[in-house]
Amino acid sequence: MQEKKSTFPKRTSLVLFLCQVITALEVPLDLLQPPTITHQSPKNYIVDPRESIVIQCEAKGKPPPSFSWTRNGTHFDIDKDPYVTMKPNSGTLVINTMNGARVEAYEGEYQCTARNDRGSALSNNIVIRQSRSPLWTKEKIEPIIVQQGVPLVLPCNPPKGLPPPLIFWMDNSFQRLPQNKRVSQGLNGDLYFSNVQPEDTRDFYICYARFNLTQTIHQKQPISLKVLTMDGLNDTIAANLSDTEFYGDSPAEERQPSMLFPNSTISNKTVLLGEVLLLECIAEGLPTPEIHWRKESADLPVDRVFYENFNKTLKIIDVTEADAGKYKCIGRNILGTTHHIITVYVKGAPYWITPPTNIVLSPGEDGSLICRASGNPTPSITWLINGVSIELAPTDASRKVDGDTIMFSKVQDGATAVYQCNVSNIYGYLLVNAFVNVIAEPPRIMMLKHVYKVIANNVALLHCPFFGSPKPEIKWFKGAHGSVLHGNGYVFHDNGTLEIPVAQKDSSGNYTCIATNRFGSVKDMIGLQIKDPTMIIKQPEYRVIHRYGSAHFECRVKHDPTLKPVVFWLKDNSELPNDERFKVTKGHLTIKNVTEKDEGTYTCVANTDLDTVSASAVLTVVDRPDHPFDLELTDHRDRSVQLSWVPGDDNSSPITNFIIEYEDSMHDPGTWHFQTKVSDTQTTATLSLSPFVNYSFRVIAVNEIGRSEPSEASEQYITKPAEPDKNPSGIKGVGTEPDNLVIAWDPIKGFDSNGPGLQYKVSWRQKHFDDEWTSIIVANVSKYIVSGTPTFEPYEIKVQALNDIGYAPDPSVIIGYSGEDLPMTAPSNVEVEVINNTLVKVQWESVSSTSIRGHLQGYRVYYWKAENQTKRNKRHMEKRMLTFHGNKTHGRLPGLEPFTSYIVNVRVFNGKGEGPPSTDKYFETPEGVPSAPLKLDVVERTIDSLTLMWKPPAHPNGVLTQYTLIFQSINATHELSPPVEMTIPTNETSLVLKNLNQSTRYKFYLYAHTVVGPGIQITQEAITALDQAMASRQVDIATQGWFIGLMCAVALLILVLLIVCFIRRNKGGKYPVKEKEDAHADPEIQPMKEDDGTFGEYSDAEDHKPLKKDSRTPSDRTVKKDDSDDSLVDYGEGVNGQFNEDGSFIGQYSGKKEKEPVEGNESSEAPSPVNAMNSFV
Repeated sequence: MQEKKSTFPKRTSLVLFLCQVITALEVPLDLLQPPTITHQSPKNYIVDPRESIVIQCEAKGKPPPSFSWTRNGTHFDIDKDPYVTMKPNSGTLVINTMNGARVEAYEGEYQCTARNDRGSALSNNIVIRQSRSPLWTKEKIEPIIVQQGVPLVLPCNPPKGLPPPLIFWMDNSFQRLPQNKRVSQGLNGDLYFSNVQPEDTRDFYICYARFNLTQTIHQKQPISLKVLTMDGLNDTIAANLSDTEFYGDSPAEERQPSMLFPNSTISNKTVLLGEVLLLECIAEGLPTPEIHWRKESADLPVDRVFYENFNKTLKIIDVTEADAGKYKCIGRNILGTTHHIITVYVKGAPYWITPPTNIVLSPGEDGSLICRASGNPTPSITWLINGVSIELAPTDASRKVDGDTIMFSKVQDGATAVYQCNVSNIYGYLLVNAFVNVIAEPPRIMMLKHVYKVIANNVALLHCPFFGSPKPEIKWFKGAHGSVLHGNGYVFHDNGTLEIPVAQKDSSGNYTCIATNRFGSVKDMIGLQIKDPTMIIKQPEYRVIHRYGSAHFECRVKHDPTLKPVVFWLKDNSELPNDERFKVTKGHLTIKNVTEKDEGTYTCVANTDLDTVSASAVLTVVDRPDHPFDLELTDHRDRSVQLSWVPGDDNSSPITNFIIEYEDSMHDPGTWHFQTKVSDTQTTATLSLSPFVNYSFRVIAVNEIGRSEPSEASEQYITKPAEPDKNPSGIKGVGTEPDNLVIAWDPIKGFDSNGPGLQYKVSWRQKHFDDEWTSIIVANVSKYIVSGTPTFEPYEIKVQALNDIGYAPDPSVIIGYSGEDLPMTAPSNVEVEVINNTLVKVQWESVSSTSIRGHLQGYRVYYWKAENQTKRNKRHMEKRMLTFHGNKTHGRLPGLEPFTSYIVNVRVFNGKGEGPPSTDKYFETPEGVPSAPLKLDVVERTIDSLTLMWKPPAHPNGVLTQYTLIFQSINATHELSPPVEMTIPTNETSLVLKNLNQSTRYKFYLYAHTVVGPGIQITQEAITALDQAMASRQVDIATQGWFIGLMCAVALLILVLLIVCFIRRNKGGKYPVKEKEDAHADPEIQPMKEDDGTFGEYSDAEDHKPLKKDSRTPSDRTVKKDDSDDSLVDYGEGVNGQFNEDGSFIGQYSGKKEKEPVEGNESSEAPSPVNAMNSFV
């Protein structure tokens, strides 16, 4: 982002302005004064013969001057020439060549004289020449036949025009001929070939000359060029040598460079100061040389030097004396170098150091004229007075000439005259007029502006232009009656201007300028207003936008309230394009669908009458790069080729690398494959190739935005066939039947075949048995089957590739095996070790390798239930299997059921399948604890008894020894009474509990036992019945009016509380009762349900033990599992489910969360008021 500010006046403009006022004295035109030339034609004036000749000469003075002309040094009497007129009140000549006058007759050197009775002023010598655009001379140009690779120059020799024409070469279709570092046009117009190539063959090489002044184009006779290759050289020489030119008598080979132009080793060049220096070197050679420049004993001026015409032209602008010296151009290719030295001499036409200027003197004053110039060679100085050499002018005692200075002392009115100073050398001249005007005049102020507005903190210039003779003295006052201003922040200039270097708000006000000389005084008042500067407080920012995106710039301006800024936008310092995609609103610029044409610097300009501020930001449009082009294949070899290309535009995102792809149109047409990747600095790459491939290449450029489109495909290049470089990979030998061996491999792709007729030589022999190889050559397939092999024997195998050219290198040998068969024997000595009631360890002896008859894969252990010991009824059980990979001889069987008989056997298996099973082994798991009883129901209830009924556990896991029943009562405050425990024989499945409290809730816990211990419990709850007499009394109370009113009031209060609670809950507040419940999160202490008098929900799956009064369940509701030291390594891979680390089946005995209905806990009685009251307690 860039910001620029400008205020008027600027400091740099100030110095220039003041110098102009001081050096260019303006005498009011109402006062007597000698003539001053104000406008004239250039010294060298080339005229168009189709138009009239206008020679300008304008002057001012008082009295108004008259004009006369000289032509070639003699008086030109325009009154006697009917074709020449002079414009009224002017010295400008008009020569009417449109009515028969010949332009050639008016060529020559003209000079204008403007004179009045106070002196004479001269114009420059104006040389009039007619523009010329001659034709080429007629000539017969023979066709040129040239051998490939030799140098060649096609001459142009344009006619000498005035001014010199612009030269260019085209074909007969008016298309410019392409030029490059090999073929280019020289400064003299000739066309230079460093080495010719077949593509240079052309029937029309035409040199054109364009004369800009006359707008005409002339052409030379076409030149025909034919470039021969070695194949057609002999026939062409025989057929055409008699009537054509032939260059080169032997085949052109690679050669080191030499200079085509200049054709010597040294040369000289003279250039004038301030002009443009052009140095040229053109070298020939094969390969094409490159040109490099350097200056001996000095560096080239980097800010003024340019390289043109493919580095063959060195251009230096604004030549200075430091540019003189020796310049060396060097032509270089891979075979050597050549060079040329150009000595540059810098000369100079005269230029001013101090030119003379007009002076006004009062009678009796002194003054001087200074005429100081320089040049190379040093110019001579000649003084004239009123157009006459000063030596021939009348003498004047007040005038003294001293070289480049004329001094005047005590001048009188007769000293008024116009002096001419002429400085000249061989390269040109300078002529200037300067008058001495002797007058007496009182002061006058030539005020143009009376109020100045200036931006704060800038220079304020209050101008007081004056005139008087003698020169008046200027004084400044602030206000109408203030004191004279002196230093202290003020600068007083000789031209009367008052400068305030840093104007502040307190600088505002009125200022008075007084001019005084001996003839009087004059004053004028000038106002100064200080304004706040305009500022851009929000500047546009640098933008990087993807192509077709939108760019947005913002620009906010702060300004003085009395100024009205105009805000506009520029692109690259020019107006915005007239495009509807550009939308400008207040302080904003939006560009939609940006393209690379929209890239540039966008400037927000805020312009007022007093200042201009601007801020700029660059818009960069990025996109994928353009595709490379001009692909060229060189240095063709059997296994490599060099590819070169020209990168496309990077679209403002630097190219990071190039991807080279190839197509093999012989084996895989239409498919492009990755070849290599090269860095962004490379535009050539040497590519490794395979034999017998028809290659085409393309290049893709990559930047941060993405990949370019692929370039156009290069020319095709077919490599020669050769024997294969490699053998097939992925070779393996595996039998599919007990008596065969299948040899398989990954076939070689056509790209890697290196030649036609790809085949494979397949060889094999039985290891440790055969000495000789058995071989067979097969077609381009991927396997071969060897039959009649012994079962599972090792074989040495190798596969070698070959084609019509030869064999690939010797292949490596791999080991394969003939086909497997089922194992013949079973594992022996199977033993079972019981670890616990759900886990056992099985051991066996491994099978010998010879009887496996294949690759040992592992062992499989099969096991199943033998019978149900509890019910003693045999039935078929599903077999389970665990796999133990590798040569293992033991394993663990997890997830068994306690108190169960199992049968187990073991089998070995290989790649073909399983062998016979081992002898069945029987084992039993010890008893465990039983599962929970299947069901616990209350089947009958009275006011003081409850009848319970249950079903035995589904999984007793042993012999049941007893049942244990524990029950507790729950009072109205949800407190539990001490538990009562009872033991029940296993043959009982029901029980009547008597002497219970009426209308009381009880909770029951029932579980079974084996010799191992108690099992999982089941819980249930029930309420005893209500006494009928108590119920009737409750009904009587409920019919009382006072009781009904009390209940209604209580119900209304509860309704209000519920509404308040609901509102607070919606607002995020907590209900106090809820806080209390959260603080005492005991699952056993819950409110009773109002509908049936039962307690809230209890979790049967977690209430495994009777609850004590102070007992608490862990808050995280988790049960810690027993740690297991068993390693998973000892467990096989089962087919019937997953196992925990302790060996138990996941989910085998997991309790269900379904809530079973409690029988006998529903009351057929109507709810009494007492029960209703209890539900609220």
